[in-house]
Amino acid sequence: MARITTVATALALVIAGSAAAENRAPADGDAQARAAATVKAMRPDEKTVLTHGIMAMPFFPGATLPADAIPAAGYVTGLPRLGVPALRETDASLGVAWIGGVRKDGATPLPAGLAAASSWNPELVRAAGAMIGSEARAKGFNVMLAGGADLIRDPRNGRDFEYLSEDPWLTGTLAGAAIAGIQSNHIISTIKHYALNDQETGRNFVDIHIGEPAARESDLLAFEIGIERGHPGSVMCAYNLVNGHHACDSDWLLNTVLKRDWRYPGFVMSDWGAVPSLSAAMNGLDQQSGATLDPQVFFGKPLAEAAAHDPAMAARLDDMNRRIIGAIYAAGLDRDPATPGGHIDFAADGAVALEEARQGIVLLRNQGHVLPLAANARSIAVIGGYADSGVISGGGSSQVDTPDGPAVRVPLGGEGPITQFLQQHYHPGAPLDAIKAAAPGAEVHFRDGNYVAEAVTAARKADIAIVFATAWRSEGEDVPDLSLPHGQDALIAAVAAANPHTIVVLETGGPVAMPWLDATAAVIEAWYPGARGGQAIADVLFGKVDPSGRLPVTFPASLDQLPRPRIAGMGEIESGIAPVAPRGLRLTEDYDIEGADVGYRWFASRHLQPLFPFGFGLSYTSFTGDGLALAGLEARFTLRNTGTVAGADVAQLYLVSRAGVPSQRLVGYARVALAPGASQPVRLTIDPRLLADWRDGGWTMPGGGYVFALGDDASRLGTPVTIRLAGRRWREP
Repeated sequence: MARITTVATALALVIAGSAAAENRAPADGDAQARAAATVKAMRPDEKTVLTHGIMAMPFFPGATLPADAIPAAGYVTGLPRLGVPALRETDASLGVAWIGGVRKDGATPLPAGLAAASSWNPELVRAAGAMIGSEARAKGFNVMLAGGADLIRDPRNGRDFEYLSEDPWLTGTLAGAAIAGIQSNHIISTIKHYALNDQETGRNFVDIHIGEPAARESDLLAFEIGIERGHPGSVMCAYNLVNGHHACDSDWLLNTVLKRDWRYPGFVMSDWGAVPSLSAAMNGLDQQSGATLDPQVFFGKPLAEAAAHDPAMAARLDDMNRRIIGAIYAAGLDRDPATPGGHIDFAADGAVALEEARQGIVLLRNQGHVLPLAANARSIAVIGGYADSGVISGGGSSQVDTPDGPAVRVPLGGEGPITQFLQQHYHPGAPLDAIKAAAPGAEVHFRDGNYVAEAVTAARKADIAIVFATAWRSEGEDVPDLSLPHGQDALIAAVAAANPHTIVVLETGGPVAMPWLDATAAVIEAWYPGARGGQAIADVLFGKVDPSGRLPVTFPASLDQLPRPRIAGMGEIESGIAPVAPRGLRLTEDYDIEGADVGYRWFASRHLQPLFPFGFGLSYTSFTGDGLALAGLEARFTLRNTGTVAGADVAQLYLVSRAGVPSQRLVGYARVALAPGASQPVRLTIDPRLLADWRDGGWTMPGGGYVFALGDDASRLGTPVTIRLAGRRWREP
């Protein structure tokens, strides 16, 4: 990994401040007691005020915002008589969302969630959460709709860039860190989209079929870990159905798993337009968010009338209010209110985004050690990807832009307010400028790549050719395959044929196919690298920092390797933020095909060789991990930097066999920065749930031999070590 630089004292301060808040749960006893007292003091007409909210976007027809609302994702009216503040809600996990620029301001865009996860660095992810939380607070928001924790079950999902990984331990620990950072600012963060919201095709009506053990051991475990570590004030339920029930109307998901088994004390808010009926109240939903998009405001007058005639609904309504107000009190929204007009230090916040981008870049190929580039390179051809203007970002509700707005905006057509979300944006900070600054003595020429012949001519004349390739993804639509759009695969192949020293920089929102891979000298995956992405890319290309990212998701060699080579409904349904099911269409996805064996576990169980495995990443130095020893659920070993460059490694500990049965699973990781020749002991504690099965309402660990190994990635494992563990069984929590 790249070493943590001293780009700004602010980064260290943000890390320290957010770490101090990590273990402070937002629903402590005092907050709950105060909330109960407030509920007792509420008048009947006040009890449905907090249970529904509006979509606070003024460009929707007929939209009228309350005087104290801020144009953003949502607004929930408060109770001034009782000192309960209004909820002013903003998207999302990557920063304070742009909302089409209607506020005439901007924020610091973080790199994509996949880039954050590629750092395998909870401390840095926590600092990034604290940074975006501070910007939200400075703008007057007290709720961030952040904390994406859905597993990446399909590499074609349009929202993969918002999420973190295909592994529940990596996802849960990083999501918890991000949430803890956000909430260190006395604002609420959600964790979302609960649960199994792993495709955008038909997202409002697709029915996900999965057995309880598989769900508990995969996607639900990621949420459970994230909630335990981050203590989010709210859980946002998803659009899709799970086993025949809307996620926001699922008694099993909301009441049984979340509130009973996990004893979650906060409140459940719906995704915008995800509430099918009033029945969702009894099935565990506490707040109808963005009710503008639902058929009606179920949690307003209909809820009040039901509570007036049904004691069970009346008791449930009190519980809904206790949960919402308890989260408000626990986060300190009433005692330390967020007000618009706060100061934002964009330079310091940009330093946080820069460090996350650096640590998230993954070096995938480096033939002949073409990288790092020498600062005295004589001639460089930079081709494609709007590299002369900026770096691409993902679209949809998570779109964040800097105060100056996008450097490039590519409209995609369409009509209506939703088109505000469906534009390709490139953040300012051109990689071309950063490359020129890193190689001041070189001749650097740019070609946009629109004409292959022109790009090939430029590549032939240069010592080095760097092709920037982009693949935009967005909420509301999946991609049909993993090719690079707009003929970029053909462009790369032609440039690589013309210049054997061709380097490819990928700016993508998920895995892509690489039919040209063997012809290239080097490939780096930069994901969507955020506000300072151009600088981060140049820093890695020229060796200012060691590439230290490790893939949080498997890159398949072909779609045929996936559990579902075709996404159900792809090509049959119009893409969009709120797709409508064609008449008569019933859309289902069978997640029991892979069950809990998501990503690398599927590849291991089927003996498939991916293009690049989970956990993979190259470096400019070399590392070894040895001396693995286990005592109970504690593992110890030593990491060494055996090369000549300072860098960081990600130690990955895998379970490879359990009670004589192969069962690959990541059970621990640690990012360690090391000087050349230095070593450091590492200790990891294994969560027993990672070794267990969900069976008959609880966790079961069979007794017997457990085999573990350190891995460079999920496909390259070291010497196995066996330990005998006693069997055990336990229930939640």
